[in-house]
Amino acid sequence: MNTNLLKQFFSRLPVGEFVAGARLRGGSWLLLVVAAVGLGAASHPSGREPIVLRSTPLAFTPREFYIADVVDERHDRTAVAYLLPTPLPASTPTPYPSDLQGGARTAIQQFIRQSLPTDKSLRPLTIRVQEYHVTEALLPGSKAQVEGRVVLAMHFEWERNGKTIPLTDYRGTARYVRPAQQPIETAAVLRQSLVTGLTYLNTWINQEASRSSKLATNLKLALSDYTQNTEDDTIFYDPARPLTWADFRGAPRPGKAAAVVYSSFAYQGLPTIDKGQVHLNLSLKVFVVRSSSWVAPTGRDAYNLNHEQRHFDIVKLVVERFKHRVKNDPLINVDYYQGNLQYQYLQSFREMNRLQDQYDAETHGNPMAQERWNRTIDDELRALGVKAK
Repeated sequence: MNTNLLKQFFSRLPVGEFVAGARLRGGSWLLLVVAAVGLGAASHPSGREPIVLRSTPLAFTPREFYIADVVDERHDRTAVAYLLPTPLPASTPTPYPSDLQGGARTAIQQFIRQSLPTDKSLRPLTIRVQEYHVTEALLPGSKAQVEGRVVLAMHFEWERNGKTIPLTDYRGTARYVRPAQQPIETAAVLRQSLVTGLTYLNTWINQEASRSSKLATNLKLALSDYTQNTEDDTIFYDPARPLTWADFRGAPRPGKAAAVVYSSFAYQGLPTIDKGQVHLNLSLKVFVVRSSSWVAPTGRDAYNLNHEQRHFDIVKLVVERFKHRVKNDPLINVDYYQGNLQYQYLQSFREMNRLQDQYDAETHGNPMAQERWNRTIDDELRALGVKAK
């Protein structure tokens, strides 16, 4: 905007209006014109009475939040205003302290409760008031004008699943100039600063509610099996595609084993935000690495191939158990899903290794034990909805 136009615009403001510059997070400045602060005779010209912060209808109704608590974190909690007396004494004037009726925390809570609807089905936000004050001093170079400065700094957060989620910060500053013999309505100045801060909060949260993980209300988890066998060195588990000896491409190694299959599992997925929910679509990959799997020249028979296939089946069985635990773990929620998913994965990985060792130990040189394992694996896979071999 043209500077001259700004000067002309502000010169036409009615007496008692002031300009506020609200510094938002990120360093940008929002220029606000705040009207109807009100100069004139005050109810208590001395200003020594407590400041009454009366409620006022706001221009919005919150759709995403309500204010559940206000925490006073100001360094100076003795007063919210340090005002020059009106009229000014002949000697050098000293600002006197004046506080809100009932104290700042109580007055702000009451103002918000009376000015904003409280819908407890929405997000419960906490306001941490870090600065809130009006200070007056003689305008430099003048004994007939008083300069006032208003500062409000707030931090907003909410508690989700027992975890405190920091949201955003607001810092608003304002300046006014008044005649030294004419008091300003301090309550109106303080009230307007709160209105501006709450309006900023409402605008910010409406913009971020559908796209920010900070404001997500819950987690939607979807699990799927990856079966696209398009990679040359990796076979992904598919009941319709059992192993063949062609999948054992590694060089045979010395020892008692006739064949070894390298099988394992992993999960993959990235969270997305949609309509205020975290959507996590996990793709479960049960796989065999061909180049690490091998068979001895004398080991290529149906019995040994079935034995190695059952190692692959055991991994699939463990993954189905993993899926069941993940779906029913209350700790895998919007706040803690990453760590708890990894925990469940490690638990299942240990289970897989234990079952593989047990399977080899019990079936080594024992066809009857092998048959028992065949039936057990088939029965459980069938019960879990996986077609048995």
